[in-house]
Amino acid sequence: MAESAPLKIVFMGTPDFAAASLRHLLAWDGCDVVGVYTQPDRPCGRGQQCRPSAVKMLALEHGLDVRQPVSFRDEADVQALRDFGADILVVAAYGLILPQSVLDAAPMGAVNVHGSLLPRYRGAAPIQRAVMNGDAVTGITIMQVVKQLDAGPMLLQKALGIGCDETSGQLHDQLAELGGRLLVETLARLRAGTIMPIPQDDALATYAAKLTKADGLVDWNRTAVEVHAQVRGVTPWPAAYFTLRREGQKDVRVTIEPGTIGPLLEQPAVPGTIVGLVDGAIAFACADRTYLVRTIRPADKKPMTGEAFWCGYLSRCEGECPGFAVCEGA
Repeated sequence: MAESAPLKIVFMGTPDFAAASLRHLLAWDGCDVVGVYTQPDRPCGRGQQCRPSAVKMLALEHGLDVRQPVSFRDEADVQALRDFGADILVVAAYGLILPQSVLDAAPMGAVNVHGSLLPRYRGAAPIQRAVMNGDAVTGITIMQVVKQLDAGPMLLQKALGIGCDETSGQLHDQLAELGGRLLVETLARLRAGTIMPIPQDDALATYAAKLTKADGLVDWNRTAVEVHAQVRGVTPWPAAYFTLRREGQKDVRVTIEPGTIGPLLEQPAVPGTIVGLVDGAIAFACADRTYLVRTIRPADKKPMTGEAFWCGYLSRCEGECPGFAVCEGA
């Protein structure tokens, strides 16, 4: 291919993370996006209404040909993909495991935008798991797609620091933009023939399992630093929560926003105990010190400040009596 010829690309992606990459491709004059594949519209939210994916909405805004097969088991779907005549497939958080027949549908194969520094965090939730594990650095890897999950040769990587108070949602948005920029750089270098794939070291691979609601249950038996990492990692979804138990009252599920690492415990306390109100924040006992939460929401209530929770919801406005109320974590 002549270096000046635009790459004919079929893009495959679904959520906001993928839409950022598609947006960068549409702004790059070195390619021509000839088709877009995304997951079928699915019900979501309380109304369970079908909503198009972020990628589909962006593609339709630009008048692109959108396809939404449930799978590629039907040879007709694979042939329809070949008929686009793409030079290369670009995949970002598509949500389908692609068979070899799809990977062979374009002469330059397929490249993927992955939200970690591979081989660390192969799998469905690399961004969230990096935050939950307290990592200081993550990044983006552009790799060639092979049948084995996230195991293809790497083309380019770029690191990004994780802020001490950064949530998965905030990091997601940064990585999505970084991924789009790095994708364009990778494709430009592939077109120019100036990039060399680097095999992954499988011995260093780790797996980032998909998040479930259970991941949001706060484990107060861990250190405050570890609790802070868990709460940030599950924000905004599934959100951090615990069960508030009070004598003579019904258990209440309570969700919390990320807080801050608090002072050492003045007296031993059972992990999960609410030990008081500190500068307007609810202080929870962790394994080593306190964790201070300023925004908290009991089930069926609006989010409230720590002071409103302590004085209004718990009716403990005097508040200097430590050891009141017990909440249960994992």
